[in-house]
Amino acid sequence: MRRRQFLASGTALLPFLAGCAHPPVVLDMDEATEDDVADEVSTTVDAGSEEYAVVESALENGTATRRDRNDLFDRTDTVRFEGAFYDVSSTRLGSSEVTVYYVRVDTAPDDPTPAVGEIAYADLPEADRQRLEPIVVGEHAGSSREEIGVQYGTAAEVGAESVFVPKRQYDVLTHDGDRYRVTVESRTATETEYRYELTEVAPDIETFVGGVRDQYQFELAGLSDAEREVVEGAIGGGYFEDDDAFRSVVARIRDHEGIDVTDAYGTWLVEYENTAYVTYVEW
Repeated sequence: MRRRQFLASGTALLPFLAGCAHPPVVLDMDEATEDDVADEVSTTVDAGSEEYAVVESALENGTATRRDRNDLFDRTDTVRFEGAFYDVSSTRLGSSEVTVYYVRVDTAPDDPTPAVGEIAYADLPEADRQRLEPIVVGEHAGSSREEIGVQYGTAAEVGAESVFVPKRQYDVLTHDGDRYRVTVESRTATETEYRYELTEVAPDIETFVGGVRDQYQFELAGLSDAEREVVEGAIGGGYFEDDDAFRSVVARIRDHEGIDVTDAYGTWLVEYENTAYVTYVEW
């Protein structure tokens, strides 16, 4: 079977899951600066991003709306915007079906002879060059992968200039003596209209982090010598031994409310010898 990878909007490969080694247990403790704590429970909205535009519009107008196939704020409900922190609520107003296009580029075609037509990479319109640049001349050029997919999006998102979407005008792409086979696929996806509203949580990082520390931070004290060795190993680069002392320390940590906890791992805010640590545990 031919190996396939996908580029999301022409920017990043979705990786294969390789059989790399991973320790069965982990205790890792990193000193908890204000920014570290804020990053654990909020998402920073960067200038120029779609998130920034939505938050800015919601603050100016009371609400903001957008249509897309995915919500913007799925990792956390709290965003950091120009120094202040806000809770974001999103409401789905309605949905409709749209056609989404994918362009597949075979970097080692069995037959590079065009059936539709061929075009040089330099002659592509900007909409295509931008999306295919990582494969042909960018970070993934010369990849050993034989077939790489690029999510182009809807025809409206691509615009009218593309020579591949929605109608493929060429099936062979050339660059520096290399020849690539290009195919186009489509599928139906659900596009939703969202309405966003914001509520201020804190006007600055000091106030916000102070509230997080009040809720989550606890002291790890009264440890045995063996337990102290575990904690100090975790601070010094991570502790990975599934021994009695490790399990005892983890049990102490799990007795407290965590920032993000599942059945197998979690993150806590731990104070040890007057220093706070963002503490990650797998057990």
